[in-house]
Amino acid sequence: MATVDYFERKLDDKRRLTIPPELRAEFENGVVITRGFGTYLHLYPKSVWDQLVEPRLDGDILDERIADLNVQFRMGKLQGQLDGKQGRITLEQHLLDYAGIERDIVAVGVGRYWRLMAKQ
Repeated sequence: MATVDYFERKLDDKRRLTIPPELRAEFENGVVITRGFGTYLHLYPKSVWDQLVEPRLDGDILDERIADLNVQFRMGKLQGQLDGKQGRITLEQHLLDYAGIERDIVAVGVGRYWRLMAKQ
């Protein structure tokens, strides 16, 4: 099986992103989409979010760095399931606006998650 670490897609008229068939099993337990560190989005399999991200956000209540990360990743966070038939997830308009994505998306694998960016 080929490894997919990059794909391009066009959002449909309902702002749905189609995940390539080769990657759908990775997202079978759900999807989490958040703002990234720059003008892009992060796309996580729910299992990666639960096991690797969420524990890192649960730090010292008085740690300003942890508070800033919580704001960054929770502001506008979208959690959902791929539709079973087409392997799509609907992106909320405010997330698309944040990343400057109109219709064309480039997705790059970054370790255990994906970076979603506007196609230049």
